[in-house]
Amino acid sequence: MKISIITAVYNDPRVERCLDSVASQQGNFEVEHIVVDSESTDDTVDVIEQYENHIDCLISEPDDGMYDAINKGIEAATGDVIGLLNADDYYQDQRVLHDVASQLAETGADACYGDLVYVDADDDVVRYWKSDEYSRYKLYYGWMPPHPTFFVRHEIYERHGGFDLSYEISADYELMIRLLLNTDISVTYLDRVLVRMELGGMSNQSIENMLTVIEDMYRGWKKHNRLGRFVAPFLHPVEKVPQFIRSPPGEKEGT
Repeated sequence: MKISIITAVYNDPRVERCLDSVASQQGNFEVEHIVVDSESTDDTVDVIEQYENHIDCLISEPDDGMYDAINKGIEAATGDVIGLLNADDYYQDQRVLHDVASQLAETGADACYGDLVYVDADDDVVRYWKSDEYSRYKLYYGWMPPHPTFFVRHEIYERHGGFDLSYEISADYELMIRLLLNTDISVTYLDRVLVRMELGGMSNQSIENMLTVIEDMYRGWKKHNRLGRFVAPFLHPVEKVPQFIRSPPGEKEGT
């Protein structure tokens, strides 16, 4: 199995940790790392050059934002399965992609997802996103799997498209609704932490961004399921509450 990992980056030297985590993956699979750099102007360029032997495809050109960059990566991908890893995210350990490949091979599912932990600058866990088993009905109550842990077979993107650029911040949420709610793809849950995400994403940076997220969610549900728009976008923040209470086994928690 060949897994294409797409990383979009712009002026974020933390991408070194991301690149290293992909390069260090071990197991019985082939990995293709596609990096889409929106013409960075800082040390990011030097970091990328240091990993040029581990990057299979580098796209460096202007774009219309992160989701446009990711769409370019999807178009360039040649793998059987596509996963996304943001510049400030990194894999939990060296066996993540091995376990994903094994899960998809054993189940024959179209998509696979797992758990995610949010970490601070010292790599201490501050939130634990325990996904739990998949159920389409949970989507109506605000549940959603962590997008960085979501791996999808290539043909699913070919059939249903990539990110809708009309969604300013939450195009990933709209894509998940589109794939999980309005298609018949099969989904499997891998019960383990797959990704470590450093706090500070676009959707958490300001009250304005948070309101934009809710607006994007509402639009996404209105587009794909009119009934869900009145419930899911507003229950989604409530769904996050357990993330602050649960603790992943064997992890050091921040204070």
